[in-house]
Amino acid sequence: MSRTTSADAPSSHVADSHDLIRVHGARENNLKDVSIEIPKRRLTVFTGVSGSGKSSLVFGTIAAESQRLINETYSAFVQGFMPTLARPEVDVLDGLTTAIIVDQERLGANVRSTVGTVTDANAMLRILFSRLGQPHIGSPQAFSFNVASISGAGAVTIERGGTTTKERRSFTVTGGMCPRCEGMGRISDFDLSALYDDSKSINEGALTIPGYSVDGWYGRIFGGSGFFDPDKPIRKFTKRELNDLLYKEPTKIKVDNVNVTYEGLIPRIQKSFLSKDREAMQPHIRAFVDRAITFGTCPDCGGTRLSELARSSKIDGRNIADLCAMQISDLAEWVRSLDEPSVAPLLTSLGHTLDSFVEIGLGYLSLDRPSGTLSGGEAQRTKMIRHLGSSLTDVTYVFDEPTVGLHPHDIARMNDLLLRLRDKGNTVLVVEHKPETIAIADHVVDLGPGAGTAGGSVCFEGTVEGLRASGTLTGRHLDDRASLKESVRTPTGALEVRGAATHNLCDVDVDIPLGVLVVVTGVAGSGKSSLIHGSVSGRDGVVAVDQTPIRGSRRSNPATYTGLLEPIRKAFAKANGVKPALFSANSEGACPTCNGAGVIYTDLAMMAGVATTCEDCEGKRFQPAVLEYHLGGRNISEVLAMSVTEAEAFFGTGEARTPAAHAILARLADVGLGYLSLGQPLTTLSGGERQRLKLATHMAEKGGVYVLDEPTSGLHLADVEHLLGLLDRLVDAGKSVIVIEHHQAVMAHADWIIDLGPGAGHDGGRVVFEGTPADLVATRSTVTGEHLAGYVGR
Repeated sequence: MSRTTSADAPSSHVADSHDLIRVHGARENNLKDVSIEIPKRRLTVFTGVSGSGKSSLVFGTIAAESQRLINETYSAFVQGFMPTLARPEVDVLDGLTTAIIVDQERLGANVRSTVGTVTDANAMLRILFSRLGQPHIGSPQAFSFNVASISGAGAVTIERGGTTTKERRSFTVTGGMCPRCEGMGRISDFDLSALYDDSKSINEGALTIPGYSVDGWYGRIFGGSGFFDPDKPIRKFTKRELNDLLYKEPTKIKVDNVNVTYEGLIPRIQKSFLSKDREAMQPHIRAFVDRAITFGTCPDCGGTRLSELARSSKIDGRNIADLCAMQISDLAEWVRSLDEPSVAPLLTSLGHTLDSFVEIGLGYLSLDRPSGTLSGGEAQRTKMIRHLGSSLTDVTYVFDEPTVGLHPHDIARMNDLLLRLRDKGNTVLVVEHKPETIAIADHVVDLGPGAGTAGGSVCFEGTVEGLRASGTLTGRHLDDRASLKESVRTPTGALEVRGAATHNLCDVDVDIPLGVLVVVTGVAGSGKSSLIHGSVSGRDGVVAVDQTPIRGSRRSNPATYTGLLEPIRKAFAKANGVKPALFSANSEGACPTCNGAGVIYTDLAMMAGVATTCEDCEGKRFQPAVLEYHLGGRNISEVLAMSVTEAEAFFGTGEARTPAAHAILARLADVGLGYLSLGQPLTTLSGGERQRLKLATHMAEKGGVYVLDEPTSGLHLADVEHLLGLLDRLVDAGKSVIVIEHHQAVMAHADWIIDLGPGAGHDGGRVVFEGTPADLVATRSTVTGEHLAGYVGR
């Protein structure tokens, strides 16, 4: 593209010739020497099956290098506080501009984090109340539930003019934190019988808290503290001994000649376990917390997190807690109704932020909503808010499936936002599967042809029309339209929900059919998750697979996450007459040089760390002696290098036949992960792969009802067919499947649809349709019905 400076000067300026982002020889993760040219100031969509290398190219290569180069412009001191990024595996990256990444990572699951705190809306409200609130109670921090009120006094020594004098000083900080719940909005009550078995002594393993075994470090601290007899049953403790066990303040002690801090069980649990949001906890920790601790709304602040003083200051009869609890669309109108010239710039900025929420389809949220409860799509759109009104141009915006969690009705609005960002002169890169978003692209890059080692190549590069005619997997499925079922299954019963009032639900009564495939749908914020997770998920026999991403370090892999490694280790141990622990790279069998990591990491402070393959084990992670043991002619390292498909055959028959391992591998193959290698680090898996790994794990749980929350997230058009096949197999096996979903192909495939709406927030929360997909299409009585009818061509 060339630009002329005037009618008389047809020759373009050299600065205008940099119109492409050039990538040559990209080899990050599974990419195979990928070389592409991406036009700047255009909307480019990257597509391909889940695991084909889209995120590796866009996020792991282009965006990562842009961020690394920007970070290098800061001083070494500042870089020491920033995340260190290694240079991606690529030969040439040319023409990069500043990258702003809007990914699907869930917002921090800190219990103190809310929608208002992560978007700065709360900060602006606090300033507003500190200026206009009556009675005036103090600075903005007087309205912050994260700042406690404190006061102090004492003598200070001052050196002045060669003399030293002492003066008495006092200080007071007025914060808005509720003193009873410490700004949490809820209080916890401990079931002591779940913390310890009082018939046993500490040394007999009385403590039943995860990580507090007698052999563990915490067990040794409590056993050697000296505050009570570790050989005396807890039920015989004196009042003082029991108080020391449960509530003692942090105290320095010596255990086994090591200086440590002793602290009572309850404050230690509050700091280590309860400082995290429940959704961010590991499964065994979450199970313990659910068993041992009950949470209730704080009676002093009513769950608002704020002190009585902070709630006493009002503007137009409303305090800051009232405003934070309002639906954002209503709050935006309230802010516009204020006419206060003294704070006009603040009102303008706050109004713009709130209007951005409404514009992006999140007007149904409230500012006091905990950020950890937002879905991946909601979190991503919340991050977009700060970029909507930005005056920056010539920036590269990188989006990871921005349509996740969006009803077809809302996708058009998202498309409009992407085009507006592009039309301001920005480069917009989008990783996406939805045909509605692929259709608006100026340029398309299709990766594949398969996933994992079968992917990592560019199958097509060009226009959308060219993609349709290309014959690639994406091209062939781009115009796929599912048809309505000829006949639907007959329910075997019903799950009754009565008076559901979670969040925005309006006393909903609904009977969910059992023994069939039920799809719960409706616009984003209509109350789908509130209905199912609030009234169905907790019941006996219900297995819920929600949207929380699986977490794992570089030591975690599909074998460890699914529990597959356990039967494999036992099979190796039995075949060779040795201990199972030898076949774990995190235990006795680990290479001592690299501690079972396979690589040695060298930390270079503010620069990117260097990872070199361990020379002793050559990256195999195990001691040489362990690799001498074989099962079916393979050692443990060779087994972990197998793909799921290969391992399924290996453990299915012959000498290595292991039914427990084979059952887990069959489930992994069922969810379409046959190409994954058993030892591949979880950190290298894509979002779609992680979700299906989680689904495969939950399929092992015993239950008659499966609840799936948007299982098509991160799935290619072709993979949706495999998912539908899996859902059918579950139903045909006698299970009931309830799916919260927006994808029209899943709606068309359902036996029964429950549609919530008609709008979001307080405009939703009602059941607007119950029936078969054919009836929904025939009546077109709802927004979903209109879109589904258009999709199936009726």
